[in-house]
Amino acid sequence: MAIAISTPDDTRAHAGRVNDPDPEVPERATRRRYPAKYKLDVLAEYDTLDRDGKGALLRREGLYTSLLSEWRKQRDRGALEALAAKPGRPPVDPVERENARLRSRVDRLEDDLGKARRVIEVQGKLSALLEELATDSATTKTGETR
Repeated sequence: MAIAISTPDDTRAHAGRVNDPDPEVPERATRRRYPAKYKLDVLAEYDTLDRDGKGALLRREGLYTSLLSEWRKQRDRGALEALAAKPGRPPVDPVERENARLRSRVDRLEDDLGKARRVIEVQGKLSALLEELATDSATTKTGETR
């Protein structure tokens, strides 16, 4: 004998609502950033704890052991300087940036000058050809034969 349990439709709909926002989940994920002092403090505390304490620290801070391993490598490479280094390329010196901009402008202008010189050369040849044709036609009109 089977017993059927009926539930109102609204309880089923409420149990798995998709439109209810979770207050702990941000709308847009952001990358966490850790200051150098925080990294050193966590590493120092982690190294003094036993196995259970280490796990509790990681849960409390929301960290992974792989992150701590990377922080140790950074600490060993350069202590505070490596820990505080910002990711990405180092900033470019403004003088170097200006030099690069000017070099590219000079290259572009030299290319334009080369094109202009070729155009002038072609115009000169065309002018000479047209002058020769004009003198040839003028001499044939006067009655001279070629």
